Amino acid sequence: MKKLVISALVFTMVLSLAACAFASDPIKLGIINNPPSESGYREANVRDFETVFTAANGYDARTFYSITNDEQLNAARQFVTEGVDYLLISAAETTGWDSVLRSAQEAGIKVFLFDRMIDVDQSLFEAAVVSDMRKQGEIAVELLKDLGLAEYNIIHIQGAMGSDAQIGRTNPLNETVEANANWNLVTQQTATWDEATAKQIVESVINAGDSFNIVYAENDGMAAGAVAALGEAGISHGVDGDVVIIGFDCNTWALEELLKGNWNFNIQCSPFQANSIDNMIKNGVTQKIVISDEKGFDARTITQADVDQYGI
Repeated sequence: MKKLVISALVFTMVLSLAACAFASDPIKLGIINNPPSESGYREANVRDFETVFTAANGYDARTFYSITNDEQLNAARQFVTEGVDYLLISAAETTGWDSVLRSAQEAGIKVFLFDRMIDVDQSLFEAAVVSDMRKQGEIAVELLKDLGLAEYNIIHIQGAMGSDAQIGRTNPLNETVEANANWNLVTQQTATWDEATAKQIVESVINAGDSFNIVYAENDGMAAGAVAALGEAGISHGVDGDVVIIGFDCNTWALEELLKGNWNFNIQCSPFQANSIDNMIKNGVTQKIVISDEKGFDARTITQADVDQYGI
C-alpha cells in the first residue's frame, strides 16, 4: 500500500511539473517589419516592439526586416513553415498578401497588422493596430490650404511606392492638385524614405531653375534632405521663408524645427502599437481595427509642451 501511495505521489508531481512547463511555454511570434534604418519613425517602432515582446513578457519573438515586399512575403512563409503562434506584419506594400495570410490561417496562425493596412479580406487577420494614412494626408493638405497662397508650386517627395503610408499621404495631395488650377506639382518623385535621395531631388529642381514654394515630404528624413538642399542654395524656408516645409512622423528633432520656425508643418504618425497587440494576444480581441489618434502641428502654434509630449 505504501508503494502505491508513493507511486501516486510521484505520478502527481510529474503531472504538475509537466503542467507548469506547458504553462510557461513562450508565445512564438514572427514579426515582419521595415528596418530601423528606414527612418526615425521606424527606429521608434522597432524599439517599442523590442521593449514589449520579450522573453520576460512571455514571448519568443523573431523579426525579419526588409523594405522589399517580396522579401517580406518569403519571410512570412518561412515563419508559417516554422509554426509560429502569431504573425505580426507591417507590410512594405499593400498588395500581394492574400496567399500567405490564407496559409497562416490554415495553419492556425493568427495575424495582426500594425502600422499599415494591407489590401486583404478582414477575415484573414485577427486585428489591425494602424495609422489612418489617408487622414494624415488630408490633414497636411488642409494645413496647406489654410495658408491661402495665390499659387502652390509643390515639390512632392514620396515614400516607398505602394506602401500604405505613401498611398495615404499622396492621394489627398493629388486630388487637390487635380481640383485646383493654382496647385501645381513641379515634380513628384519617390525617395523611398531616404534623406540623401530627397536632397538630390530638390537639388535637381533648383538646378533646373523651376519655381517652387512648397516641399511636401512624406517623412521627416526626406524633409530634412530637402531643407539641406535649400540651405546650400541659400533659399529661405519655414515661417516667413520663401518655401513651406511639411514633413510627417513627428520626430522630436523635426518638431523642434517647427518650434524654431525652420519648418512649417508636421503630421503625427504614432509608432506605438506593441502594447495594444500584447493585450489582444493575452486577453482577446475586442476591436478589429484600432486607429491611432493623430494630429498635425503648425509652427505658428506649436509649443515646447507639444514637442515634449508628441516627439518620438
